[in-house]
Amino acid sequence: MNQLKDYWDRRFKKEGMIWGQEPSKTAFHAKNLFLENHVKTVLVPGSGYGRNTKALSPFFGVEGIELSHDAIMLAREWDPKTRFVEDSALSPRPDGKRYDAVYCYDLLHLLLQPEREMLVEQCARHLRVGGLMYFTSFSDEDSHNGMGKRIEDGTYEYTEGKYAHFFSEQDLIDHFTGMQLLETGSIRESLTYQDQSAKEYILRYIIVRKN
Repeated sequence: MNQLKDYWDRRFKKEGMIWGQEPSKTAFHAKNLFLENHVKTVLVPGSGYGRNTKALSPFFGVEGIELSHDAIMLAREWDPKTRFVEDSALSPRPDGKRYDAVYCYDLLHLLLQPEREMLVEQCARHLRVGGLMYFTSFSDEDSHNGMGKRIEDGTYEYTEGKYAHFFSEQDLIDHFTGMQLLETGSIRESLTYQDQSAKEYILRYIIVRKN
């Protein structure tokens, strides 16, 4: 985990708001879903510099968990309505707080199998019964799937020093065993970096309810 923290601290220190200011379209999808279900509080693990929390914080009480100190410093300026906590998303929340919903954008695929299971477990633990979880992750339909050194089944070091897991639909569903499956889908996500270069990739998303 220290290696992951060091990686992101270096990137945020050097690049700042790496993926620009516009939230992911999935953040707006999640916002509408949460409003329809009368959500009041949202936990955002791996909240980065607040790019996506800012789409949620005008409507809900949002708490973001972020490993990188440099990202937290950016986030507190960019989205002052969200409460940001510098910690690992894999760590139990010490206050035992329960949330109405979890929105987790592109964190799950950065972890190896045991840590992925731990992340989902921790999020479920801090979700009230009947609460919603909305997760996004890299899709196995993305062009980067299978590139680079194989780390474990479905996981590749697709760029030097950075690996990712590429999910099939069933693989993603299997990570949420015991939850009520509401919806899965795929989207084509576009990012514009600070230097105005652009990248497009394919995400899967899953929406589940805690029984």
